[in-house]
Amino acid sequence: MSQEGQSQGRTGDNIIDYSEFAKVDLRVGKVLSAEPVANSRKLIRLTVDLGSEQRQILAGLLKWYKPEDLVGKYVIVVANLKPKQMAGLTSQGMLLAAPCGDSEKPVILTVAEPVQPGSKVC
Repeated sequence: MSQEGQSQGRTGDNIIDYSEFAKVDLRVGKVLSAEPVANSRKLIRLTVDLGSEQRQILAGLLKWYKPEDLVGKYVIVVANLKPKQMAGLTSQGMLLAAPCGDSEKPVILTVAEPVQPGSKVC
């Protein structure tokens, strides 16, 4: 990213204060199961352990990931996102991912070492 691009992200309407950021509940989750969603060419249905509960999360990753390769991964989840209906199912959170270079493939954000599911990211 150019120097100009970096500075643009730090000014104007894109800037939030800490109190706004603190509203986002980022948690470590462990993927317990993953399967393709019927009647969808993009979605994977994940069951994620967030410590005190298990959540169903739908992710548009099927083009790049085999569901079985996600099982056991420790991922970062937006835990307080409003549930969303997709393909007749409810997604109860969102996995964080980032683009990888020039590729379209999103890289799922994980932790370097296993930590307790449900741990708050701070």
